[in-house]
Amino acid sequence: MTQYVYRFGAGVSDSGRGDKSLLGGKGANLAEMATIGLPVPPGFTISTAMCALYYAQGETFPDSIREEVARGIAHIESATGKTFGNVADPLLVSVRSGARVSMPGMMDTVLNLGLNDETVVGLAAISGDPRFAWDSYRRFIQMYSDVVLGLDHGRFEEALEIAKEDKGVHLDTDLEASDWEKLTGAYKDLVEELWGKPFPQDAEDQLWGAIGAVFGSWNADRAKIYRRLNGIPGDWGTAVNVQAMVFGNMGESSATGVAFTRNPSTGERDYYGEYLINAQGEDVVAGIRTPQYLTRAAREAAGAKAASMEESMPEVYGELARVFDLLERHYRDMQDIEFTVERGKLFMLQTRSGKRTAAAALRIAVEMAQEGLIDEDEAVLRVDPSALDQLLHPTLDPDAERNVIAKGLPASPGAASGAAVFDAETAARRGGAGEKVILVRIETSPEDIAGMHAAQGILTARGGMTSHAAVVARGMGRPCVSGAGSISIDYRSRLMRIGDVEVREGDIITIEGSSGEVMLGEVATVQPALAGDFGTLMVWADRARRLRIRTNAETPADCRTAREFGAEGIGLCRTEHMFFDAERITNVRQMILAGDEAGRRAALAKLLPAQRGDFEQIFRIMAGLPVTIRLLDPPLHEFLPHSEEEFADVARAAGVEVETLRRRAAELHEVNPMLGHRGCRLGITYPEIYEMQARAIFEAALAVAADSDAPIPEIMVPLVGTRAELRIIRELIERTARAVFDEKGASVDYLVGTMIELPRAALMAGQIAEEAQFFSFGTNDLTQTTLGVSRDDAGRFLTQYVEMGIFARDPFVSIDEDGVGQLIGLAAERGRAVKPALKLGICGEHGGDPDSIAFCEKTGLDYVSASPYRVPIARLAAGQAALRHKAAAEGLGL
Repeated sequence: MTQYVYRFGAGVSDSGRGDKSLLGGKGANLAEMATIGLPVPPGFTISTAMCALYYAQGETFPDSIREEVARGIAHIESATGKTFGNVADPLLVSVRSGARVSMPGMMDTVLNLGLNDETVVGLAAISGDPRFAWDSYRRFIQMYSDVVLGLDHGRFEEALEIAKEDKGVHLDTDLEASDWEKLTGAYKDLVEELWGKPFPQDAEDQLWGAIGAVFGSWNADRAKIYRRLNGIPGDWGTAVNVQAMVFGNMGESSATGVAFTRNPSTGERDYYGEYLINAQGEDVVAGIRTPQYLTRAAREAAGAKAASMEESMPEVYGELARVFDLLERHYRDMQDIEFTVERGKLFMLQTRSGKRTAAAALRIAVEMAQEGLIDEDEAVLRVDPSALDQLLHPTLDPDAERNVIAKGLPASPGAASGAAVFDAETAARRGGAGEKVILVRIETSPEDIAGMHAAQGILTARGGMTSHAAVVARGMGRPCVSGAGSISIDYRSRLMRIGDVEVREGDIITIEGSSGEVMLGEVATVQPALAGDFGTLMVWADRARRLRIRTNAETPADCRTAREFGAEGIGLCRTEHMFFDAERITNVRQMILAGDEAGRRAALAKLLPAQRGDFEQIFRIMAGLPVTIRLLDPPLHEFLPHSEEEFADVARAAGVEVETLRRRAAELHEVNPMLGHRGCRLGITYPEIYEMQARAIFEAALAVAADSDAPIPEIMVPLVGTRAELRIIRELIERTARAVFDEKGASVDYLVGTMIELPRAALMAGQIAEEAQFFSFGTNDLTQTTLGVSRDDAGRFLTQYVEMGIFARDPFVSIDEDGVGQLIGLAAERGRAVKPALKLGICGEHGGDPDSIAFCEKTGLDYVSASPYRVPIARLAAGQAALRHKAAAEGLGL
């Protein structure tokens, strides 16, 4: 019989070190912490395999699992000396999720399970603390009603606020036992009103309701959004962890906290965290109360008055510090830890590799390698390439004027400006439409995930630096200011107040996540410099990688940026972008609308000097490096005039009547221009266009070679589907080269190749290679033509396709390896069978996607080309791909 339940703690370990794919990250780490002797409350894990079976059986459980869970409960009872459901000395448990990778706040948790109208009295008697017992019961009712019964969480929060108002207090901790008992009664009345039945009193029923709810939360909307944003497969499922409760809300000698073994924002080697006395873990993570600092140094740096844990609980803090060091050495990574102190005794509730900013990831990886904890290759593998985007986040211009209206905690670095919005739905709608917004909330919850992703930054009035908002913002690379206590938010009126200042929805604000400042209006920003740990890790990544990294660029500014980021040439220079310049577009339109070759040549003669100048600037920046220039590709209608004024401008320049131009424009109209008169078809029907471009390329290359390192032009012919097309254009280019070289009395080396962007070209790659010196896979169009999907229109259904598992990921973001990838592999194989030295690369947007880069490494391509700001991502991803490919060949797993 398949085993689904694995016990841990109290000297029992059914799984040893634990398999994260089976037990989830939390379950595996709980088992491992217990195995190495740390104080972990006993419990058991229901595996991810049961999650899959639960969904396969229509969200029901097989009978066999009930017997296994009963044995698990018996294990906890034996270890604690308490009995589940016993009135006199009840065993209480937590029921928590645990996917194989961390998904903070995305799935459900239930604490204090096992309490009812009778066991709460027993808990009060055995603990000697009625306040604690009734506080725990009201927490359980509130959490269970939300997570399991699906009742309106806001109604319970409203009842709590009324209770505090009636008592005349502001903090939960100011309420007494009788207040909690009264509120518990109000909560039970709410359950009966909203659910139509009394709150469940049977502990077994409570337990199975919670287990089903945690498995069910795997497919909650927020969890699905998070998985889609982070590329987590939907079939992984979650485990469920059932564990004996330990209580941080048993008075002043009890506490709960969240900590990191290093600073997750900066990577600095200092303990970083927060705790709350007389509280449960939800209070810290949810930001219900603003917590206190873990260390004295952090408290003093923040100018806070409330004692740190180091000061108020020195002995427990010392034990916790020793555990931090042990766990970091054991896992060889920065750890994110949850702990509880129950009447002076420390318990570890979770450890996992901590979410961190890109800057922190770089620093931690480099310093751990320098400390000898990991080696350089492992340091390269530790940093998520996509997270490097965070390093490009702007910071506030130190010289810019700023009107600071509030200050909170620096929860996630970076600066952002945008329109203030007060709910996640508005943020998602306005942000999705391209507007820059700042999501402003009293505190965030997992349901806000879509709005947080759409926003430029996040501002909360409550919560600390380990709150939900802070952790998720750091993982997303969003600036975040949390715990800005001076802000009063009125959701109904859609505004926030800071003293006499009112900020209404739509007003522009700026936040600085590194300082915690909130400013009125937009503040100028500056781009960060990349050096230090970034430079060190890039050296290690470059040492490991085989693939060369180029850039997609056609402006001098983009070329310089790409070179600064380490680009080793240009993989795609789109010449059509140069033609849209305001000073040239009239000549381009004159060329297109000309009725004969003479008219076209007259217009092209005006364009030649400008095109030559474009290439000369690019060649100087890329001196000595390869530059792949794609000849004119788009359909001519994209350049055509639209307004009366534009038609008049072209008519004057060409010396013809406006009506003549209108007739010519009508002749050029195409029903499906994407598959129409474009690419090499233009060059064959109007060879003078490609002739001008080739001349401009060669004249510019010779000019640069005369006083600098000679560039290496690689002239790329677009949209080739047959060998004959490429042969005709190649011969035209070679004739033009000979003519220019003869005129100038000098020459440069150059290559002629093609972009493989049609399925036929991939299939006929062996023949086409006879005429080509390189192939560059244009994965944007190859994906469109292979899937029969328009990239511009796919947004209407692709998200649903990914959610339903039709595509594992958006095929325009990450290469469809089964379909498009098969064509690329086939073309590479057939092309190199004819020409073993055929140069191969990709130049679509996939060139900056880490998963696609791994595919290119596996397929044996020579280079990838990415947009300038994704060059660092591509360098790191290529290094990782080479290391993993090598490990796979050697039978290792990385």
